[in-house]
Amino acid sequence: MEVWKKIWGYITFKKADPDAPSSFNLKVMHGINRISLLMFFIAVTAYIIKVLLR
Repeated sequence: MEVWKKIWGYITFKKADPDAPSSFNLKVMHGINRISLLMFFIAVTAYIIKVLLR
């Protein structure tokens, strides 16, 4: 269950450490990671639906 909490915390815009330095590059990197994670979950969901509908 802890894994899902970490994934949910990563997807949302909640910052884990308020004292952590923030830069434009870091924000872009996190944005790209969120997009790739979302695309992965969409692909897995589409694959599962495809397999179930066979």
